[in-house]
Amino acid sequence: MNMLDRPLRVGLVSASDRASAGVYRDEGLPGLKSWLDTALLTAWQSVERLIPDEQATIERTLVELVDAERCDLVLTTGGTGPALRDVTPEATLAVAHKVMPGFGEQMRQISLRFVPTAILSRQVAVVRFHPGQAAGALIINLPGQPKAIRETLEGLRDADGRSVVGGIFAAVPYCIDLIGGPYVETDDAVVKAFRPKAAVRARDTLPLARRPQ
Repeated sequence: MNMLDRPLRVGLVSASDRASAGVYRDEGLPGLKSWLDTALLTAWQSVERLIPDEQATIERTLVELVDAERCDLVLTTGGTGPALRDVTPEATLAVAHKVMPGFGEQMRQISLRFVPTAILSRQVAVVRFHPGQAAGALIINLPGQPKAIRETLEGLRDADGRSVVGGIFAAVPYCIDLIGGPYVETDDAVVKAFRPKAAVRARDTLPLARRPQ
């Protein structure tokens, strides 16, 4: 199998002191998995981690998911606010090779449609390359609640289904292309992946996990 046609490998990380201690049920990981199951047409595999809000632990987890688990995409939830224990952005930046500021800017634009406190969110996105390779992983900090995760990833539509503000996942497949990952196709009804015309492959040539009806 062509390595670029292999299943997408996704690291899912929920950073929460109380959820990791069993005080309450984590909603971030199930929310992410549910959305990805709905949005992705290509086959994908998940590697999940539920960890406390400790910067060293978060850094170590992100490095493990990229360097050892060879994830192509890592999505984190939780720990992006201004409180003392909110250190996910610091941990993410600490393991980065390249910073992708446009993702954070767009996430805040989406959230500001709902609450003015969205400006308090410090979500970032970065690229970390696999050791000794030109390929790597895109790491994105996301909100912790399933509804906010969905809105951030797929964007907002009006009552007629027209896009009001674009979700960040529209840019994720092409970013993964550029950093040497597998070709990822999405369900246009959920979020339409954008690529330059020269980078688009015919769907009937792809090993899809499921095909649109």
